[in-house]
Amino acid sequence: MNTREQQLKAVGRLLDIMDELRLKCPWDKKQTFQTLRHLTIEETYELGDAILDNNLQEIKKELGDLLLHIVFYAKIGSETDAFDIADVAHTISEKLIHRHPHIYSNTVVKDENEVKQNWEKLKLKEGKSSVLEGVPKSLPALVKASRIQEKVAGVGFDWEKPEQVWEKVQEELNELNTELKKGNKQNIEAEFGDVLFSLINYARFINVNPENALEQTNKKFINRFIYLEKEAKKIGKSLHDMSLSEMDVFWNKAKKLYK
Repeated sequence: MNTREQQLKAVGRLLDIMDELRLKCPWDKKQTFQTLRHLTIEETYELGDAILDNNLQEIKKELGDLLLHIVFYAKIGSETDAFDIADVAHTISEKLIHRHPHIYSNTVVKDENEVKQNWEKLKLKEGKSSVLEGVPKSLPALVKASRIQEKVAGVGFDWEKPEQVWEKVQEELNELNTELKKGNKQNIEAEFGDVLFSLINYARFINVNPENALEQTNKKFINRFIYLEKEAKKIGKSLHDMSLSEMDVFWNKAKKLYK
């Protein structure tokens, strides 16, 4: 691994490159906070994919892409004297010190749950009007639900045992079933949302990240379905021409290959 001096030198090199690109490259010169935003979101998802695949080389690459974006934003900020990379680093450093009084002060905590609770209390003292204020509005719904539940749990609004949460899941499923029998689409959608919300909450109690779990299932399904398509082509058929029982033969083989 690199020494701290080598690490700082590498970051300095990146800052120098960014200065030069902003000065000389036609594309880099045109970029703004707004034009980079969607690219940053894309890079974040690419990092997420690499993490799920546990591909360390890709993680390193995608972290570099995200670091470039941070440096890019800081460079743009410096051009109007709003802030630069040092301001960005100092701001997050001061926040970390302030929100970790059990490390940098005399506060005592017994576990990570108390750390989270203290974190949320400190945020409110900093002027936040609600513990939910820090949840981005543009987050995907599943991730947002998970973050909402983590936030409110941080101030004590939570179930005590996993069994209680599972009972809530069952309750919501029964309510969904009741609305399905009535056939009111709006109520069905509302109850389905409640089921998902309660399942996401249950995931937290059994230490499962619902976003990761669902994405792993997505990848597994994609791999199995692609296998099914390839096997169908080998026998000269398209899926449209096959019965479900014929497809099941290949699907069961795919299940053994992709677990």
